Amino acid sequence: MSPMRTPAGSECKYFFGDYYRGKNREECRLLGEPNQVGSWSPDLCKTCPVPGIIRANACENLVLHGQVVKSLMTGFRRRVIVAAYCLKTEEPVREPHVGCGLCHTLPPVYQADQNK
Repeated sequence: MSPMRTPAGSECKYFFGDYYRGKNREECRLLGEPNQVGSWSPDLCKTCPVPGIIRANACENLVLHGQVVKSLMTGFRRRVIVAAYCLKTEEPVREPHVGCGLCHTLPPVYQADQNK
């Protein structure tokens, strides 16, 4: 999937907009169909962490799972929470922006500095 610009202005590979010939259909392919209860709506793109995670971590083994939740802490405003899973290590990823830490080795330049 190639990234598209979300209503919030950032690029996201999970966002899809069909504007061909007057259509105005938008959806988040990570969160599901827009007509389901507790599902995606364009306003969620403003605070969604997924575009930032994708920019920070391009690991092909990282799988994201998103969910729309309402929280008492946010005044019952809806927001997106993201869980990540690594296909290579077969474990949940604590910090999706960084990754699991095992998929990618450091380049030799950085490894030489660690040996000192």
